[in-house]
Amino acid sequence: MKHAILGAGGVGGLIGACLAKSGALVTMVLRPESLAHYPAQLQLESPFGNFSVPVARAVEVPPADVLWIAVKATQLDAALTSFTKPDSVTAIVPLLNGIDHLALLRARYGDARVIAATIAVETERVAPGHIIHRSPFATLNMSSAGRTLLGSTLDDLQKMGFACRFIDHEPTLMWSKLVFLAAFALSTTASGKTTGEILADPTWRQLGLSCIREASAVANAEGAKIDADAVIAAVLKMPGNMRSSMQKDVEQGKTPELDAIAGPILRGAARHGIDVPATKKLVVVVEQRAGYSPSLL
Repeated sequence: MKHAILGAGGVGGLIGACLAKSGALVTMVLRPESLAHYPAQLQLESPFGNFSVPVARAVEVPPADVLWIAVKATQLDAALTSFTKPDSVTAIVPLLNGIDHLALLRARYGDARVIAATIAVETERVAPGHIIHRSPFATLNMSSAGRTLLGSTLDDLQKMGFACRFIDHEPTLMWSKLVFLAAFALSTTASGKTTGEILADPTWRQLGLSCIREASAVANAEGAKIDADAVIAAVLKMPGNMRSSMQKDVEQGKTPELDAIAGPILRGAARHGIDVPATKKLVVVVEQRAGYSPSLL
């Protein structure tokens, strides 16, 4: 199959490298100013193996069976200017953080081709084409439409080491990640700590776990089926050295995905009259650290 990767960062690089290693034809879609300096091979360091694989490079999305969108939520509108021939792509798999991007993509490209999906992983681009996959896991969650449209691609990714799960209740699929991610991203970014350091600190631990309960309440009011206790149990088993991409973005002076990650919780809480004090407290600290403006609150 032919795959195009829009977003050559940690997630896009990991997906691209693993697909190319499995024998698929992979094209990394790059900004024009990045094309000349982007290597012809992806280098991956991962629990799945350390290897380099050749990939094609382009500034526009080429004809493909699957377009994987792995840009930051803050970069989505700009990135889509390279998607000039949408009829040449069969399936679109967005792996952005948040929820709101699904409606935007479906309004532009049609419901049938846009597959609801999320990814759970810690992976980072440390240089153009050089990806370090840091977490011991990489989990793809998507609707069963993904199994139909992607076919053997998912088998290939599972052989590489990915776990794939299929969840047909879309609110549950999308909110399951956001409930976890909001607490993880906001608490690590606000504190500057790793997951293990947060859980060892009573104050930060309480804020993070309260954020999970608040986000779960909003998610369920929005139609999802989220068990806050199950999310907390999973968080308590996380590797202690994990850091969020939002945390790294703020440390590097980049604009964080605050609206994509915290925005749905805050807006949903306002719609349903749910109090979310821990989430709001974390958002304030992140905004202060990042110089984020305007405030979400």
